[in-house]
Amino acid sequence: MGQQTAKGVETRQLLLDTAMKLFAAQGFAGTTMRSIAQESGLSLGNAYYYFDSKDEIVHELFRGLVQKHRSSVGPLLRPGNNLEANIRLALGNGLKILAPFHEFGPAFIRAAFAESPAEPNEAQRSMEFELWRQVVSASSPLPPLAIRHDLPELLWLIQRGIFLFWAYDTSDEASRSHRLIKNISPVIARLVVLSRLPVVRSILDDLLSLVRSISR
Repeated sequence: MGQQTAKGVETRQLLLDTAMKLFAAQGFAGTTMRSIAQESGLSLGNAYYYFDSKDEIVHELFRGLVQKHRSSVGPLLRPGNNLEANIRLALGNGLKILAPFHEFGPAFIRAAFAESPAEPNEAQRSMEFELWRQVVSASSPLPPLAIRHDLPELLWLIQRGIFLFWAYDTSDEASRSHRLIKNISPVIARLVVLSRLPVVRSILDDLLSLVRSISR
């Protein structure tokens, strides 16, 4: 789609806001493009002009949440925080931002993690990596040089795993997911320190290669 007019941007946002409200009220499966269009006061054809499917709407919503997460984490990364504290803050803040969507978490995660024609995986990953680059560069002391470049990608992978765990977490207010973050953050920090050892670094390299091979 070419450059949108102010009215087009407004209509697109209306569809996003309406979809978010319907997803929360009716769930992902119970919401259709027709219901989103009707609730927005638009024709179905007009809705399809802006979004090809409700999956694309969810992907756009997720991209907005990623941007919100990235902008909200910066002020939390206070000088002197170590890597463990920064990881815990960033992961916890991510779950806080996702919390309103927990009711339809599995469908939301499946759709959001899929590739969108408008936002290819590589572009979205780059945006998500930027958050983790901030986390790494703001940590004191800095992680070992040998792993510093690849660490944002590893942290992104861990974040994705935690989000998937959260999507199916039936505990009160996703308490198990928050406990997982509390327990895994020091483990990650210790693993980063141990990456100075060749055998640990080799394992991390193998893990990264595996992730890259299945995410392209």
